Amino acid sequence: QVQLVESGGGSVQAGGSLRLSCAASGYVFSRYSMGWFRQAPGKEREGVACIDRYTTTAYSDSVKGRFTISRDNAKNTLYLQMNSLKPADTAMYYCAAGAANWPYLDPNKYDYWGQGTQVTVSS
Repeated sequence: QVQLVESGGGSVQAGGSLRLSCAASGYVFSRYSMGWFRQAPGKEREGVACIDRYTTTAYSDSVKGRFTISRDNAKNTLYLQMNSLKPADTAMYYCAAGAANWPYLDPNKYDYWGQGTQVTVSS
């Protein structure tokens, strides 16, 4: 049974940092591309940062230069380092796993999803 469990969310002031983690189990983590997505109330889910099975990454323009995605295949864990946070980054953040070996930012390319962790950035 595939499980993706996010952690590390919380409330921070603008300019602060958070590090999200996603612990994966129930499948061969190293064979899947992984991604971080977010959804704010009343908005569609959007791709934030994705990474293929190895090191190729993709970022949305809104987070490029501030967020860094990484993975540790030995620990079956995905990370998202978020720096210089803005109120516009406030959302529920989800991790997802996809079989295609490319860091698509399109949520439809991903097969498995976690329950999400809330990130709130105050001004």
